Amino acid sequence: MTAPAELFKAAAPRPRGGIVQSVADSLVMARRNLIRMTRIPEMIIFGLIQPIMFVVLFTYVFGGSIQVGGSTSAQAYREFLMAGIFAQTVTFATAGAGAGIADDMHRGLIDRFRSLPMSRGAVLTGRTLADLVQTALTLVVLAAVALLVGWRTHEHLGKVLLGFVLLLLLGYAFSWIGALIGLSVRTPEAATSGGLIWLFPLTFISNAFVDANQMPTVLRHIAEWNPFSATVQACRELFGNLPPGFQASDAWPMQNPVLASVLWSVLILVIFRTLAVRKYRSASG
Repeated sequence: MTAPAELFKAAAPRPRGGIVQSVADSLVMARRNLIRMTRIPEMIIFGLIQPIMFVVLFTYVFGGSIQVGGSTSAQAYREFLMAGIFAQTVTFATAGAGAGIADDMHRGLIDRFRSLPMSRGAVLTGRTLADLVQTALTLVVLAAVALLVGWRTHEHLGKVLLGFVLLLLLGYAFSWIGALIGLSVRTPEAATSGGLIWLFPLTFISNAFVDANQMPTVLRHIAEWNPFSATVQACRELFGNLPPGFQASDAWPMQNPVLASVLWSVLILVIFRTLAVRKYRSASG
């Protein structure tokens, strides 16, 4: 064996198992995306403006006119509202995930990544993990704003933290929908539009902002089986934010919201991660 060949063999990385390599590659890609986010702080700032606006508008404009649990108390609605705002915030991050991946596709970065000896799903996993970190930071700021406008929890810390874990799980699952959209369109603008257009009916035909029991029958059934509604209901129970006199419907997700939230999130995650990775493998850029 020649000297250059021996040097090359010594310098070559040792082979790693499939799972180990996938995790390592995903963390590298997540770090790359987090560094990119810190260099573009506008991404985080603009991501905070919308949910803060929703908190202020719904709290002070609609807070005294929407009835929940037989009460029109502004404080009762404020506590009822916040779980919906939190859930809407984590799901709206879907558009950002799709736009980021579409931008990488548009600039040819995805083709470069696909040519590297890395796990096929690492690029997408790294992106969604970075988005999860950003979503967690957004939730922290939003919770602080909610406390300033009068939101309070009435359960112990463990339940409150579990509520936020469910929110992050839902957001992570939905980020894979954004990843699939980003791989399926040609421009970041199209990814942003495609990531938002279906989120508005999903979040508004739900129990996020009003009591679903007051909806017309067809819309009420849709809202009760909406995966978004399950997480919102679970968070209200875990935060202790159900208004006095509030009666959940007899639908199974509303009677078992924590379990339903986990099942819906895991199902969405498995389905759309599989589809997104398959799309990534076949993407031509």
